[in-house]
Amino acid sequence: MALPLAVQAAEDAPPLYLETPAGQKPRVVITADPELDDSNSLVRYLLYSNDVRTEGLIYASSQFHWTGDGRGTTLSVPGREYTRFGLDLCPCTSWRWDQGERFIDDAVAAYAQAWPNLIAHDADYPSPVALKSVIRWGNVQFDGEMERDTPGSDLIRALLLDEEEAPIYLHAWGGHSTIARALKSIEEEFAGTPQWAAIRAKVIRKAIIHPSADQDDTYGRYIRPNWPEIRYRQVTGGVPLSYNAQGVVSEADAAFFTADWTRDNVSSRGPLGAFYRVWGDGRHMVAGDIFDYFGEAGKTAEQLRAEGYIVWTPPRGTGEFLGEGDTPTFLNLIDNGLAGYRTDSFGGWGGVESARYVPGFASSGEGSPDAVAADPQARGARSRAPTHPFLAAAQNDLAGRFRWATTPDYAGANHNPRVELTGTPLRSARPGETLVLAATVSDPDGDATQLRWWRHDAADSFAGDVPLTPRDNRVTLSIPRDAQPGDTIHLVAEARDDGTPPLTHYARVVITVAP
Repeated sequence: MALPLAVQAAEDAPPLYLETPAGQKPRVVITADPELDDSNSLVRYLLYSNDVRTEGLIYASSQFHWTGDGRGTTLSVPGREYTRFGLDLCPCTSWRWDQGERFIDDAVAAYAQAWPNLIAHDADYPSPVALKSVIRWGNVQFDGEMERDTPGSDLIRALLLDEEEAPIYLHAWGGHSTIARALKSIEEEFAGTPQWAAIRAKVIRKAIIHPSADQDDTYGRYIRPNWPEIRYRQVTGGVPLSYNAQGVVSEADAAFFTADWTRDNVSSRGPLGAFYRVWGDGRHMVAGDIFDYFGEAGKTAEQLRAEGYIVWTPPRGTGEFLGEGDTPTFLNLIDNGLAGYRTDSFGGWGGVESARYVPGFASSGEGSPDAVAADPQARGARSRAPTHPFLAAAQNDLAGRFRWATTPDYAGANHNPRVELTGTPLRSARPGETLVLAATVSDPDGDATQLRWWRHDAADSFAGDVPLTPRDNRVTLSIPRDAQPGDTIHLVAEARDDGTPPLTHYARVVITVAP
């Protein structure tokens, strides 16, 4: 195999990481198991597929969902949900996987019906044919099974080894086994050969894993020990969209999860909206699944438990938001001006990167499934969080995308404003120095706009106060005298229009304190 000179690195050289080239869109692979919130996250992802290059949509297993091999082989892994809650349900030949499961294909089919409208608002939406061509089945037979190549692992392997000098963002919404198998296949073919050092360096440079926890232990068991240099972007502080989000966000944010808001902006909006799961919609992913009571309308936790369900999150009203727990893994890829996926961007709607690896999937402790099963209100009794800086914008943006999906002409829907900084987004200043920052805002629909400057302190390294004095499109600030060289201060210019729904766009300035 001929290799570019750029990957001719010594085996002991420090990793040389790739960034998505300027002017190009991130290359994305989604691996997902058939959990309800994965299905909903996929709907949102498809509505933002114009912002990325979708290279793969892959069925995956996890500790919560696996198909079995069809030959009667059984499996039981200690500590999984079938051994918790006082249960003893396995060894099993499969676990919570419908024989006719095709939720990825069905989501793309719904997208195909919306696509003629979507391209009226952005010609970059990929064709349904293009999306269907990258659907694959990965390592789905068992929890953590990575012993054999699959069409899904083969696709990931090919992407990591191709000649394009751009990273591959590998999303693990379920387990990591398909990703792990692709890496293991590369290792098995090239380890011990003269090409191995260059191949390994290339894979490390290109692979970026965006996880939704380590749901089958294959990251901790294989990827982390054997490929520790691969970037693993766990994020914290992103827009909260997990099960029961409406019970833990602020009262202001909870307004975006009500039955009325969800019906008006999501579930009534065309084929993709109809595909999106909400509480009490009468549907089940797998018939007879004792963990899936989401389709049951108007029943209390006690009634559900009496019917044999394991109530691991409190039931909500019919039509309310259900969950999109995997959505934060790709929110930073969205073209909203924050460029949250870049190493130097310091996050965005999806949160900021956490350096701490948390193994497995928590099964105990306050708010955990075990605690909720013992007390169905435990998960709903947690104190509410402060209003999130990005949740309203993210939910209004989703509502805007659903309007695109159901509106055949450009003038019939709202579109995001644009905000451009005056000068460079990266600045340096000494303690005591005063800076004046400025930005310009435009709107494609001619809507009125407002520009707001605010400090994104979740991304800062400076812990003190930084007073801001805004005026028109400018903001003035003085670098605190106790700031230390190397400290960073992040300011966001947020432009918001007055359309329906109101939409937002951003620009970010990062100030580094100079000696």
